[in-house]
Amino acid sequence: MPLDKLSTFVDSGGMKDSGSPGLSAPNLGGAPRRGLCTDCGVSRMGDGRACGRACQFIRPDYPRLEAAAHGRAADPARGDEAFFGPYSAMLRARLTPPAEGAQWTGIATALAAALLEAGEVTAVLTVAPDPADRWKPLPVIVTDPAALARCRGMRMGYAPVVALAGPARTAGHRRIDIVGIPCQVYAIRALEADLGFEAIHVIGTPCSDNTTTENFHRFLALLDPRPETIGYLEFRADYRLELRYDDGRPARTIPFLRLPISKLPGDFFPLTCRTCVDYTNRLADITVGYMGGDGDQWILVRNARGQAMLDRIAPRLAVRPLTDRGRRRGPVAGFLKNTERAAGGLPLRGMPDWARPIAAFLQPRIGPRGLEFARARVEMKAIETVLHLRRALPRRLKSMVPAHVWPLVAPYGLAPRPGERREDG
Repeated sequence: MPLDKLSTFVDSGGMKDSGSPGLSAPNLGGAPRRGLCTDCGVSRMGDGRACGRACQFIRPDYPRLEAAAHGRAADPARGDEAFFGPYSAMLRARLTPPAEGAQWTGIATALAAALLEAGEVTAVLTVAPDPADRWKPLPVIVTDPAALARCRGMRMGYAPVVALAGPARTAGHRRIDIVGIPCQVYAIRALEADLGFEAIHVIGTPCSDNTTTENFHRFLALLDPRPETIGYLEFRADYRLELRYDDGRPARTIPFLRLPISKLPGDFFPLTCRTCVDYTNRLADITVGYMGGDGDQWILVRNARGQAMLDRIAPRLAVRPLTDRGRRRGPVAGFLKNTERAAGGLPLRGMPDWARPIAAFLQPRIGPRGLEFARARVEMKAIETVLHLRRALPRRLKSMVPAHVWPLVAPYGLAPRPGERREDG
């Protein structure tokens, strides 16, 4: 793809006011999302054909891109790579002291800040809260390490981060860092050779399900009578949702089994998120999340560049042994049955109300924890992918489901039917 095509981005109004020095928010214009699209930003580029090569939801090629990014593709016989993708090291850690306002302890932000401070990159492409709505992601280019503090925390909604590559290059940046979710990172890797940068560092965060910011506000309203005072929300590894408030009220937790999922519309999560095949961001240089952290942060170093990033903040990390407890087979099998019964909506739960407090008490005590919890979530996402595509877009299974997904669902009785695998012709 010609570089002059990739440099032509929609920019019809300069910059939004980000409210912070060292942090700019280019106006990326309005581009309607089409079909299976998470608005990663590629469709806002001047050459719309880029989507055909860069979209995770068209015909993903993980072995090729893994080899390009990491020097090799995932090896299912090597550790947990069948579940988590290629990695050279896996840690359970926390930043000490934790960064104020961080979603967990602030490791992802610290990695990006260290790159800027060392001059390894001159810009970080990520998201900050929109000035008009703290839960809405605003794509930003950050050039001051201190300004990254504004980017801490969770956002819900679609964010065309990849489209920032054009304004960043126009501004003269040649070495950049991107903090992104899997669909954004897949696009970056697919287009990396064409983007015109000397180096791209990628800090990835795991991603399961996204929704529109408007939908997320509906969810908040079901959790609390004063949703506007919720300043922090996190799905924790102990099977609880944690809420913190701006109005002085103490934080509280809600067991997953008592969340008002049944009150959400069936299409609350888009089909893209329910058919995502890369929960763990396997193309990032380093993945920072929580799933395998058992209360701490979970880090997967995937290549030498990721290791170099981690080394920069190693003195500030408190590392503890990884945990691996419980059994995932029962919960995952139950998830499969509930997803089948939901007929395309959110998974149904047939448990009577009287049993929910008991289950909520037992789940964090005997349910899968640590790495077993992470394996369970990856298998659940793989199951969702197969079931939802069979229902909604059966002809897309062949192109959208990579080979690494089928072994994940095989233990639960899901096998490719004729015509569902790429090798079927």
